[in-house]
Amino acid sequence: MKIEILSGSARENSTTKRVALHLQDWFQKNTHHEIGLINLQEWHLPPVQSAYSSPDKAPNEYRPLAERIFAADAFVIVSPEYNGSYSPALKNLLDHFPKQHHKVFGIATSSPGAMGGLRASQQLLQLVPALFAVASPYLLIIPQVDKKFSEEGKLVDESFTNSIHTFTHEFLWLAEKLVKSTETISFN
Repeated sequence: MKIEILSGSARENSTTKRVALHLQDWFQKNTHHEIGLINLQEWHLPPVQSAYSSPDKAPNEYRPLAERIFAADAFVIVSPEYNGSYSPALKNLLDHFPKQHHKVFGIATSSPGAMGGLRASQQLLQLVPALFAVASPYLLIIPQVDKKFSEEGKLVDESFTNSIHTFTHEFLWLAEKLVKSTETISFN
């Protein structure tokens, strides 16, 4: 299974990237799946004017990104909370590649504040079905993210280990079940 982690902040000193790096490392060490990290700091997508329904419909400079998006079997969104919502860069990315039929999305949100991006997570729960995708019901809400993860993505607050364990295992359980079931069903 191919899993892409979407590091949803375009800000240079993103604390969200810490979580994305940690999850990438966790999945690589604990699963046999192919794990990628799409860092929105590296992709400067223009405001969406038209959606791309396949990699060959994307402009040449975004074709590698489109190929990764369409090849993924599942995604983990890691988003900060911007003014009570998820990041505009993340929304722009998902608007460029809007239809993710039958793919599972894990939702992780973070903030340096006490709520951990809770409002953003609730809006992402509404967005994922609009992409024709399935949201894992187990969310990873990370308050005081700057005190839980180092800049390199290392977990520095061991009391948060169980939250990560539950999120990753429940996401994998759902994603593996759904990928297996879609392999046996022809949708055409």
